[in-house]
Amino acid sequence: MARKLFIAATGQNSGKTTTSLSLMHMARKKYGRVGFIKPIGPKPAEHNGIVADKDAILIARVFGLEDDLRLMSPFVLQPGDTRRVLDGELSRDQISQRMFDAIAELDAKNDFLIIEGAGHSGVGSLLGCCNAKVAREAGASVLLVTGGGLGNVVDAAHMNLALFEKQQVPVKAALVNKIEPTKRERTLRYLQMAFADHPFDVIGGFNYQPILANPTLRRISKVLDIELNCAEDEAQRIIHNIQIGAASAQRVASLLKESTLVIVNSSRDELLVTLSNLYQIEEYRDRLAGVIIPGVGPISRITQQIIDSSGIPIMRAGLTSTAVFELITDDVSKLVAEDTHKIELVKQLAENRFDFNAIDALLD
Repeated sequence: MARKLFIAATGQNSGKTTTSLSLMHMARKKYGRVGFIKPIGPKPAEHNGIVADKDAILIARVFGLEDDLRLMSPFVLQPGDTRRVLDGELSRDQISQRMFDAIAELDAKNDFLIIEGAGHSGVGSLLGCCNAKVAREAGASVLLVTGGGLGNVVDAAHMNLALFEKQQVPVKAALVNKIEPTKRERTLRYLQMAFADHPFDVIGGFNYQPILANPTLRRISKVLDIELNCAEDEAQRIIHNIQIGAASAQRVASLLKESTLVIVNSSRDELLVTLSNLYQIEEYRDRLAGVIIPGVGPISRITQQIIDSSGIPIMRAGLTSTAVFELITDDVSKLVAEDTHKIELVKQLAENRFDFNAIDALLD
């Protein structure tokens, strides 16, 4: 039987999957057999012919667990499934059985098992298996991942704690992620004061880091569903700034910040040529990450030749500049297995930020 840790969260985008990846990395240094499961998978994807949750696929690929992928994502929520449950076409009992059979099998074959919830603690209630109930039935202790801040963290934590208390599940620690680096010690001190009357520890997780929060060029190409033309190393480049190239070429060049992706209309030949030339100058490589050309208007032959010879990463999107900008800025970057630079950074940061032995001891 494995030691079981349920990774819960106060909501989406709090760093739950990054936390799971970090703990998988650290646990494998201590235990010979470490498993992972995401019982409810709200983000379906396909890998090697298997439909599974995206986070389960990520963990399976990073840690070589593809043979267990079906167990790691036993129930993947498909469009219309909630209605099928209410209509009686999909059985809550069958969903639960599938989840708990997979947990039991992974429990038996591992020394340490990470169970990652979906969203906040109430997610899955309509299916008859909210996160808090899954944690209780699995016999797992809970690590509650929160975002950074103070008041919003305390408020969100209390809403989630109520459901775990109702299910009589022990919450062993609150792990605070995305902390403002200059306020880290003060934030953790005040949160420890705010939760002083609760029977769990407050643990510091990752600081807020743009390198983890911001998307790669590859991620942007997937969000926009367009082809990315660049070398593999450039595809993993992290975009810190987005700029719409509406000003003069000289002004756009002067406004470039660290790792900027510029959105340029196809009619702006002078700007496309300028950016292509700047990309070949060493001092601009850190500032200029690539170009997206929206719309369907043709690019002049000579401009296209200059772009191609420069090697600047380029994408063409059949959308307006505004639509491209909104889609990118509305997206929350998620890790994928191809983001090897980010994943290695997460592992390195985990070794500095996570005291795995202390977290492991909470399960005793």
